[in-house]
Amino acid sequence: MKSCVTIDRSPHIPSDLSAVMGALAAVGAELSRTIQRGPLGGSLADEVGTNTDGDGQKALDVLADDAFAAKLGPAGVRFYASEEQEDVVELNPEGAFALAIDPLDGSSNIDANVSIGTIFSIFDAKDTGLASVLRPTDEQRAGGYIIYGPQTMMIVTFGNGVQAYLLDPDTREWTLTDAEMRVPETSREFAINASNYRHWDKPVRAYIDDCLAGSEGPRAQNFNMRWVASLVAETHRILSRGGVFLYPGDGRDGYENGRLRMIYECAPIAFVITQAGGGATDGSDPILGQTAPALHARTPFIFGSTHKVARVAAYYDLPEHEVSALFGNRGLFRA
Repeated sequence: MKSCVTIDRSPHIPSDLSAVMGALAAVGAELSRTIQRGPLGGSLADEVGTNTDGDGQKALDVLADDAFAAKLGPAGVRFYASEEQEDVVELNPEGAFALAIDPLDGSSNIDANVSIGTIFSIFDAKDTGLASVLRPTDEQRAGGYIIYGPQTMMIVTFGNGVQAYLLDPDTREWTLTDAEMRVPETSREFAINASNYRHWDKPVRAYIDDCLAGSEGPRAQNFNMRWVASLVAETHRILSRGGVFLYPGDGRDGYENGRLRMIYECAPIAFVITQAGGGATDGSDPILGQTAPALHARTPFIFGSTHKVARVAAYYDLPEHEVSALFGNRGLFRA
């Protein structure tokens, strides 16, 4: 569904969120230009420190965080919860909203010229910053991401479908290009970091084993594996082509709940995917409706085409002897 409506006139954006969305769009356009310039605009991939979880920060991580914080306060955001900040920051005491954000997702890919992005979630503000974001994830007012790739796009939901806006490289305006994105149901692609196979729980291993067994296995079809290590790139591919993404918890220290953060990564992506007709779980339970126990809490994350996400969850219900059997005939799927 094509349209010439620009983001500042889009009927899909609630009027009280228009200033916030305008600020996100403005910073996204600025970052897009900076990223396109690459080394001509500075050493964006240089390590400049670590964030609260000990992950390396790139120069562009810090630049993006500063730019969003500067624009969002005047746009009505009271509380700002960022991957790059240890605590929730109050930007505007008079603001009505709380915004959780990963300012630059996939920054390890900057120097490889791979698609990276910004992930954001908007809530109505409560009395304190933590109360505003440590709440059921289905209370989001909006969730979405900006992807900086061959095209720069903003994908967003306000709880009534998913819209896609494209940044025109000539006019620098955001234009609605799809008013109702849907996750395709048919796909033979899955995305997972297979180098961690030995650390996975048995249900995840069994699911991947059955995919890899191809047409000779219990799934009776061949699959392709994808892995970009950029959550926005993985999400955009699944919105475009279907399939399933898995970042499970595993047996390594610090990976029991995976590595993706609930509030500013998984919750907004889950909101987008479910509004586009897909599914998003922690392996068993839906992400939407859960409450993170801490600002930077992590969760296992599986999302994509509905029946594929449900199939992964079903592996957790299989008897021990069936998930332990290599390429076995899983009893749950014999019908």
